[in-house]
Amino acid sequence: MLLRRYLLSIFVVLGIFSFSPPLKAQALLPYTPELNQDFFDEYGSQLLQDAIQLTRFREYELAVARARLAVQLSPHRYEPWFVLGTLEIQNNNLDRGVEALQEAKRLAPDQADVLFSLGNSYFQIGDYESSVREIEAGLKLNAEIPQSYFDLGNAYYRLSKYSEAIASYQKAMKLEPLFWPAINNIGLVEYEQGKINQAVESWRKALKIDENQAEPTLAIAVALYVQGKQEEGIQLAQTALRMDNNYGRMEYLKENLWGDKLLTDTRKLFANPKIQPLVQKESTEKVQN
Repeated sequence: MLLRRYLLSIFVVLGIFSFSPPLKAQALLPYTPELNQDFFDEYGSQLLQDAIQLTRFREYELAVARARLAVQLSPHRYEPWFVLGTLEIQNNNLDRGVEALQEAKRLAPDQADVLFSLGNSYFQIGDYESSVREIEAGLKLNAEIPQSYFDLGNAYYRLSKYSEAIASYQKAMKLEPLFWPAINNIGLVEYEQGKINQAVESWRKALKIDENQAEPTLAIAVALYVQGKQEEGIQLAQTALRMDNNYGRMEYLKENLWGDKLLTDTRKLFANPKIQPLVQKESTEKVQN
């Protein structure tokens, strides 16, 4: 009954029931409650909670629809815009996600989470300079988020600012010593700098934290292969591809920030007759799935 009254109230205010029935002396006028912004804010908050719950079941389109309605009900609050922008990004609506997050920033310029999300969204559309700017602004407000230092390192890496990238990854590791992706990406940077042995050392450190990670395993395999240790490289590559067959696709490696030098050497490894059938088989299976 409460929900029915909420919906009735919404319909009344939004003008869905816009017709005007003729007045009759003997008829009672329907009761119309007086609504204020607090009502809309409360209902909008419930919609946001519903949207967040839906994301846990990967129902992104339904979640986005609720977040959009929450924005309509409470356009003066940053939270609906923030949630909407984040969901639009997850739903691969990048431009709309950026626009929503920009509005959230306008309403709440000192909210670090908004700046971090906006920086991440800029990264996804390839605007790395803006990504750096927003993430750094967020870190001035909250410098205790290892993931944000990692994201900052990725943006610097895309800009070929290798020293800044490594420094950012190291800050992430300082806050969270077991954050193996930061160590892994230091290896990616080092490889592009021509420091192959240092890169291998970084990837081995990542595997000490989690030995079941395919990415550093395959990266080491590539490095060993081009250094002439072909049999060891092939065995490691086979192990990595069995861990996660996504790494048998070059496009997936690009998405995971593998640089030009590492990709070039990976193609050499994948061209080996002992590896090529495995790569082709895994890639084919991925397409069929």
